[in-house]
Amino acid sequence: MFSGIDEVDWASMEHAYGPADDVPALLRGLASDDPAERESALDGMYGAVHHQGDVYACTLACIPFLFELAVDPGVQDRGSVVELLTSIGGFDLDEDDEEIDEDEFEGAANYAMAAAAVTAGAGVFFELIADEDPGVRLAAPLALATLHRHPVRVLTLLRERLPVEPDEEVRLALVEAAGRIALRHRPLAGQVAQWLTLLVGRERAPGLRLAALAQLARCSPDALPRDVVPVVSGLLRELRTAPGAGATAPEHAPYPGQGPYEPYEPQHGPYEPQHGYEPHEPLDPDGEPDPDAEAEPEADPVASADASGAEQAAAPTLVGQLRALSAQENAGRGAPWAADLLRTLHVGLDDRVGDRTALLVDQLRSPDRWQRIDAVRMSGGLIRAWRGSYEELVGLVGDQLSDPEPRLAEAASHVLEELFSLAAPTADALAARLAADPAGWVKEWASGPPGLGSTVKALARLGDARAVPALAAALELPEVPHDVGFAVTHLGEAALPLAGALRRRLAGVPLDEGAYDRASPLLAGLTGLRAGEATPEVLRVLRGAPAYRGEWLRTAALRALGSFGPAAREAVPELRAMLGRPGTATEAAEALWAVAGDRDAVLPVLVEGLGSDQVHDRRAAAAALGALGPQAAAVAPRLRGLLGHDELWLRVDAAIALRKVSGRTEESTEVLLDAWEKNRHVRVRVAECLARTGPVDPASTTAQVLRAELSSVRRHNALDGGYGSHDTYEDEKLLALCRQALRGTGKTGRGSTA
Repeated sequence: MFSGIDEVDWASMEHAYGPADDVPALLRGLASDDPAERESALDGMYGAVHHQGDVYACTLACIPFLFELAVDPGVQDRGSVVELLTSIGGFDLDEDDEEIDEDEFEGAANYAMAAAAVTAGAGVFFELIADEDPGVRLAAPLALATLHRHPVRVLTLLRERLPVEPDEEVRLALVEAAGRIALRHRPLAGQVAQWLTLLVGRERAPGLRLAALAQLARCSPDALPRDVVPVVSGLLRELRTAPGAGATAPEHAPYPGQGPYEPYEPQHGPYEPQHGYEPHEPLDPDGEPDPDAEAEPEADPVASADASGAEQAAAPTLVGQLRALSAQENAGRGAPWAADLLRTLHVGLDDRVGDRTALLVDQLRSPDRWQRIDAVRMSGGLIRAWRGSYEELVGLVGDQLSDPEPRLAEAASHVLEELFSLAAPTADALAARLAADPAGWVKEWASGPPGLGSTVKALARLGDARAVPALAAALELPEVPHDVGFAVTHLGEAALPLAGALRRRLAGVPLDEGAYDRASPLLAGLTGLRAGEATPEVLRVLRGAPAYRGEWLRTAALRALGSFGPAAREAVPELRAMLGRPGTATEAAEALWAVAGDRDAVLPVLVEGLGSDQVHDRRAAAAALGALGPQAAAVAPRLRGLLGHDELWLRVDAAIALRKVSGRTEESTEVLLDAWEKNRHVRVRVAECLARTGPVDPASTTAQVLRAELSSVRRHNALDGGYGSHDTYEDEKLLALCRQALRGTGKTGRGSTA
């Protein structure tokens, strides 16, 4: 094995962390008899040699040696090597990648060479599909479906292997591989769908039938049975009642080759989780936590250390961390793969929101806690990406808050915190959870400032005064949670009793290098309350802001003073003095206008800001001029000149300001609608403007655009593979604004999908 490895000039190559002269040791480590060494080597391969899916020259040089490892029966954990090869060779240049920049050419060429090299050797995976090692058999089907040049042969092999494969998880992998073939080779989709439809038959095991339904949804959704919801619900019931349904999960821990990965950094210390993961006991799937669990004798640390074996001898790797977390997540599950199958099914059902909601509603009523945890998590994904009527679903998520299993209650609170007004059906459940769990009001992390617990945030985002005691307690902590100010803002007038505590804490903030981090949550809260009585405390911060992050801190203080309006009149001399200060002149002008309405002092500063070399400064000046309204009519020509600027966001800000200062809508409408189509993230800003100046003409293009938005079932900001914590809030706000613009009340507000 490894013949010729020392003849490769590894030192002339690089990986993600520098010279690749350590790659031979990593390859040899994959063949080690020591589990810890194999794990460390795999961590290094993903972390450096194939970092986040990248392919370097050293990655290409590894391919022949990885194939040697994959086919040698004396090597352990070969399934991980097969998955690594699949990841290295499985890259496709899609339509977006066809036009490659010159500086990207080398990387694209490496991907193409890797795909060619691994595909050329993919024939060995035919033999591995019947390997004695179930981990190898688990990885081989997807490797064949992804890499082999003859998909018909692969599909035939998958069908032949299924009846004789003894391992349930491997059988599911065979079905998944068929779905991948259908997606990669569309002419075969019909043939694959016919086979999957046969597998859905009642004589099959429930897990296999669920896998077939999931792949049908993924590659041929039109072939799904019309009664897919009751069929899937029935399969979940069968899985709950199957023999061994509460057994410990098998040890097939997933390898990290299928997603973004941030491991190996040899010059640093061992990987440490960043989010304070706290382990729990395995779930009792359909009952109370085991009362005997606490009665077990405490483990002897010396004996435990001896029993842990070689895998614990080395420093922990990210691969090991992921495997441990996966094993802990799956402990106690009778069907640990069911959640992945259901997620695949949901992806395939796509915009069939009614069916997806009905599935989750049924799942949330399951006596099996694991099925409910999965349903809670998938409910968050559904609501985040799709519009629909979710009152019943959200209410059932709220019911999980009272469950004694902490992971279930925590999962529910995390989903609800992102729903804002859509979480209204759960207000009482949130309040009960809050009262029952004071320890969860604030979360401490290993690094960084503390943050509010999910239940506190969810209740505050509903504007529910029952969140006030938790916020009051948070304001008494030595370090105030970083998100207190946002919670106070959402509570509005209900949080007025907190103004005194906010002032007191702000008055005590030392004006040193840490001032911004300590003061910004307090300033945000006072801004949300428009607490003019806090002017003296805010002025202290404004005057004494340190050099480090001083501009950020002054900006936050100026926004607070502006929100106070005339109540901050004692700040006027300070604001006038800051009009000539670089960096915050526009913010000072905004605040001075809000406090004193001094047009003559403010207008020249904002006009100067419109001519800045920085787009950010020009945008800020345009927005501030809009706040002056007709008082800034003289600058309309300057704003009009920005409607053709290259920067889309500046065009939008100028168009909105032009409407406000001129009172005319015609000249800016085309700019706003053009931006609406080109950048979905600008739509809330545009809709706010249209709602403020509505009603729009029902026969106009603007009305057509608004109605099209309201008729779309997909949230405007939904992303595949990522999301923001305020996505649902922003989309619900957009829907409300679109309705306002069509109705013409001239007011902006919130609404709901329903």
